[in-house]
Amino acid sequence: MKAHVFQSSRTFILLTSPSGSSSSWTSFAVLQLSIKQTAPKSASEVLYGGETMNMEQFVSTVTCFIDNLLHKQSTDYDEVIEKLFSEVSGLKGFPKIPDPQLEECAIQLWNWVVTKNVGSTISTTQKAKVRHAACTLLLCSEPENPTEGVIRKQILMASKTGRTWLDCKNPQMADNFLRFAVKSLETLYGQLTSRGGAASDNASSKDDVEKDLLRVLSCQAESVSSLQALSQGSNQEAVVCMQRCKDMLLRVPKDTAYLSLMCYNFGIETYDLKKFEESAFWLRQSCEIGKMNVKYAPGLEVQAKVLRLLAIVYLEWDCQRFQEKALNAVSLANKECVSASGLYLKIRILLRCGASDDHIRAGLNEMLESKVSLELCLSTVRLLMSEDRETLGFEYLKRVCQHFEAFPELGTALVLHIELLLQKGKELLGKQKIEDVITGHYTGKQLSPQALTGLHVLLWDKASKHFEARNHSEALQWYNYSLSFYKAGQMEPNLAKLQRNRASCFLQLKQLDKAKEAIKEAERSDPDSIFTQFSVYKIAVLENNVEKAAEAVRAIGLLSRSPAAREDGLLVSENAASQLLSLAAQIALENEQHETAMKALESLCEISEDGTQVLTALRCLVRLLLSTIEGSSDEMRNGTADVLLPYLRMALQKVSRQCHMTVEQRTEEANWFRKIAWNSALQCKSRPDRMRDLFMLSYQLSLLCPPDRTLLMSQKTCLLLAAAALLHLCRKSPPSDQAEQLTQALEYIQICGEVWRTLKATGSSPMDRTDTLLLLYEFEARAKLNDPKAEAVLESVLELENVETKVLETIAALAMERPAHFPLLCKKALRVALSLHKKQPQPDPASCSKCVHSLIQLSLPSGVSEMEARVLEEVWDYYEEALSIRTTAPENFPETETLWLLTRAWNTGVLLYSLAQYHEAERWCGLAMSFIRHLTSLQESYQTQMSGLYSEILDRLDRAKRNLLEE
Repeated sequence: MKAHVFQSSRTFILLTSPSGSSSSWTSFAVLQLSIKQTAPKSASEVLYGGETMNMEQFVSTVTCFIDNLLHKQSTDYDEVIEKLFSEVSGLKGFPKIPDPQLEECAIQLWNWVVTKNVGSTISTTQKAKVRHAACTLLLCSEPENPTEGVIRKQILMASKTGRTWLDCKNPQMADNFLRFAVKSLETLYGQLTSRGGAASDNASSKDDVEKDLLRVLSCQAESVSSLQALSQGSNQEAVVCMQRCKDMLLRVPKDTAYLSLMCYNFGIETYDLKKFEESAFWLRQSCEIGKMNVKYAPGLEVQAKVLRLLAIVYLEWDCQRFQEKALNAVSLANKECVSASGLYLKIRILLRCGASDDHIRAGLNEMLESKVSLELCLSTVRLLMSEDRETLGFEYLKRVCQHFEAFPELGTALVLHIELLLQKGKELLGKQKIEDVITGHYTGKQLSPQALTGLHVLLWDKASKHFEARNHSEALQWYNYSLSFYKAGQMEPNLAKLQRNRASCFLQLKQLDKAKEAIKEAERSDPDSIFTQFSVYKIAVLENNVEKAAEAVRAIGLLSRSPAAREDGLLVSENAASQLLSLAAQIALENEQHETAMKALESLCEISEDGTQVLTALRCLVRLLLSTIEGSSDEMRNGTADVLLPYLRMALQKVSRQCHMTVEQRTEEANWFRKIAWNSALQCKSRPDRMRDLFMLSYQLSLLCPPDRTLLMSQKTCLLLAAAALLHLCRKSPPSDQAEQLTQALEYIQICGEVWRTLKATGSSPMDRTDTLLLLYEFEARAKLNDPKAEAVLESVLELENVETKVLETIAALAMERPAHFPLLCKKALRVALSLHKKQPQPDPASCSKCVHSLIQLSLPSGVSEMEARVLEEVWDYYEEALSIRTTAPENFPETETLWLLTRAWNTGVLLYSLAQYHEAERWCGLAMSFIRHLTSLQESYQTQMSGLYSEILDRLDRAKRNLLEE
């Protein structure tokens, strides 16, 4: 039987042990055991990871893993394979473990991995690990005098394991197995050589061994070459392996192509690593091996490919030093098998070597004669230009155009010709060439779509450069060249873009009518472009057409939010629209059209996602708005506040959401808008609602700044004034709105109180009236909400040091101001105020009289049901107080106040008289009569009116007394 030959291709090999007395072996389904059953030896130890390990324990562990792997039903073998590989890899070298169970495990494991070759049940790395384990176990179980069959089995398993590790790009793991395979093959060859027997069978076996040795040596060369590439080995060792392979080719000629291609691959790997000397060596080896046997060598195309790569290696290694070798290599490649890449490479080498124009011209002629593609010819032209062979380049390009004149792709060459002329500064010749192309385009020599697109790009680029250089007439000419290729009535987005660019040139040239015509064409081609609308806007601004400009701004905003808005097939980003609106505002300002500028900035704020850009736009809006109210009326200022408010609210939103801002940037922005809100609030004296909103915005913006005492003072003031404005607004609001407003005012007061407590903790001025104002505002809100806590607030006021009488009088008034109704709290505040007035070194009679007046008015009964002795007695005391004040300071006591006191006392007496309470009636009427003497001009009149009735009261009182005595 013919011995099995190890193949380099990754075919799946199933092994069998030798059968009968024959020394040959071949591939069968599975490996068969052919081992003499011997009694197991006593337990011994093996070296494992630098330490000793019990042999029986090792065999037991490995057997357990293998059984688990063989009987595992699922496809998840990762964990078991890793454990088995780790266990076997711990063995140092291939220690002898004479256990028959170990060889059985190795063969079972090998056969298992062979069955997994079909499909992707396990990965290549997993196959390598399993083969590694199987081969190691087999080598460890080797008998003292292995038979030829055992050696062949070891060779096959070691070589296949090494090959699999190479396929996994792990030459380090492969190297040991390949070395073992080479050593075993040499041993086997020696045995065959020294053995007698039939000469033909022996020669056949030796030939098979030589073939196997050649393949294993080539794999070893690949392994050591890869290790050398990783700086882990010597290239000389790979050279030695390959030299042995070359020596064997005389006996095994069929592997000539295999070895040649392997050397070529080594050349590619070393070239990629920029190891040019080694790459050149392997490529030369590939060529030499290919020449050893023409019959079995690679094809001419492959040999030409090797030679071209060799030429490239010489070119990049040292062109001046190896120019002759590079030229010889590429010339030989073109001789073996001419190709476009070979011809191009030859021109490239000639240029790098500084060859004369004649030599290069000969190479160019060879290229044209070889019928290469137009694309390669044009690439060659570009190469010539890049190497400063301008004359030769234009000459060759002219010949190329003539050579390919009948080809439809000729337009590509014409466009390149124009491009090169413009690059070399030959603009006049370029224009002549363009005009020729335009003429040809309309006389049957149309450019291909690709070439035409390239030409448009060239023309627009040239126009753009002239426009940037402010040479607008020249820019317009280049745009007009591009326009010449469009048919009348043609509609496409690029045409709209071209018309917009032409309009920009016309505008710079002050040709407004022509610019309008161009924009009309752009609108016809692409009306839904933000850039078209921007051009419409520019013309509207120049014509001072505010309405048209506003429409264009709105259109830009709407189109930027529409997913269908596209430009050149790309979705127009909101950023592009934002930039256009920013530019639109600038254009309007330059033309002193503030209203239009504000429209553009407002639209920018609506669509922009850039917080910094929005804040800048808001600053501009605020400045523009405030500039319009200088010296204006209060009514106009109030209207401005309505417009300003949304700007500030948007600023608050943007500043609070800008995560990318530094603390300093956030503070600067917040402070700027905070001060604007503060100053604007102070201008809204006639609009408490707007004053409240602006002060609260100022407070909210201040929360975005690092706190300090100055900022806390500002927050406190904002909250106080916002609460005051809200209370003022409440007084004018319908009853249905008051509860909500008062509740909100209490919230402001509560927050302000917290800020104030923080401030007081750092020290406060004794003259600060914040505590008083907070209590005063809180009392008003709670009183008008009919909150019983109003009494507690009054108590807090009374606990203040140096409470002012004016505060108490205000509280008294608030306690009775609708919808509040707290008469007891009112009287309490008035009594304390009166007491404080009287304690003054020089009491103010007017103030005292005012307090007494209010107390009497609150206390006097208004009906029969309220005529109680306690109430009357209280009022009597207030009258006595009033009379005392009147007597003490008659000159400071108005006659109208005296008349009021007289009238109220007299009316009380009359009411008591009507109730038949004559005694009390006489008392109160007598009190009223006592005030008559304090009257001046009205004394006589009131004396006459009151005397008669008073006499009648006294008569009634006397009769009542007599009746009482008679009874």
